[in-house]
Amino acid sequence: MGNRRASALTVAALVVGGVFAGGVATAQATGGSRSPCRASAKACVSLSTKQAWLQNNGTTSYGPVPITSGKPGSETPTGIFRVEWKDAHHLSTEFNNAPMPNSVFFTKTGVAFHEGSLKAQSNGCVHLSTTAAKRFFDTLNPGDEVQVVS
Repeated sequence: MGNRRASALTVAALVVGGVFAGGVATAQATGGSRSPCRASAKACVSLSTKQAWLQNNGTTSYGPVPITSGKPGSETPTGIFRVEWKDAHHLSTEFNNAPMPNSVFFTKTGVAFHEGSLKAQSNGCVHLSTTAAKRFFDTLNPGDEVQVVS
């Protein structure tokens, strides 16, 4: 009986301390890492930690996963966005038909999640691994909220 009580107290502490940290609803991620984004975001990106998450009603459903983002002069914008459109086989007209597999565009200026190098910085997009890009593509839909934080 003592173990149940301790477990219940641990869960309560996590809910109070993790889900509503700082008065803003956040999501608890796999591996103890907490999403810095609000609960309404379906996708969350932290540029400082170079990680991204998928969320559902404030609960992390996937991640965190490693990312790369925009290089100096082509920084990935921060803020609250909405998924605009998706293209599984997108070719960049801006960058010599560069392949951008599993693109999920979330700004009106063409910034997207897509499969890309996790070593080299991008021209503003959020690069994901092949597996993560497919998961983001399959999960996110036009209108879904995306939050990018510093």
